[in-house]
Amino acid sequence: MTGAELPIGERKARAVEEMFDRIAPRYELVNRLMTLGLDAGWRRRAVRELYLDAGARVVDLGCGTGDLCRGLGRAGLRAVGVDMAAGMLAMAHTAAPLVRADALQLPLGDASVDGAVSGFALRNVVDIAACFREAARVIRPGGRAVFLEVSEPPSPIVRWAHTLYFRRIVPMIGGLLSDRNAYRYLPASTAYLPPPDELLRLLADAGFARCRRVQLGMGAAQLLMGTRR
Repeated sequence: MTGAELPIGERKARAVEEMFDRIAPRYELVNRLMTLGLDAGWRRRAVRELYLDAGARVVDLGCGTGDLCRGLGRAGLRAVGVDMAAGMLAMAHTAAPLVRADALQLPLGDASVDGAVSGFALRNVVDIAACFREAARVIRPGGRAVFLEVSEPPSPIVRWAHTLYFRRIVPMIGGLLSDRNAYRYLPASTAYLPPPDELLRLLADAGFARCRRVQLGMGAAQLLMGTRR
């Protein structure tokens, strides 16, 4: 799978799973380098935006190697990680229980968790609306969902620099340290994301109230948040 190919449906699911299996060994290292370390702060912000009491149970959708699970644990929350890629789960560094499963078919009961969070996973699911609906199914009324994802800076100058870095420099870094095709795909995969207003509408339609969006890193990332109705 290359940046020029954006598969859909089951083909996308298989391609994304295989890609993350390949890049798992150096996934965290490349993340830190390509975001200049900013992603760690963005994940901490995502955890804070849950506004849940210590001991609350939170599912991490597309948990990867467990970055957010560790952050949830440091905040006193009980995390459970879910990811489709066996390679990512094998490389995870977290004490949280981990489950290999699709974020669109969670092995959790209705209203069984207090919150859900994800880090840069939305554009990799087959159906974003279905992902929001499944999160709503497992979150209790009054619980919270926070989705961290990439974004496009609103400033034309910053957007130009961001595009140059994200689409040219990031694949070079990924190619040197991991898998060039994967890190050409990851910037291109932003095309899967609907516009911000549409994302918020999908979140509201799934069963969340007080939905809002916050941009981080001068617009390079975004948080989408809502409270389960």
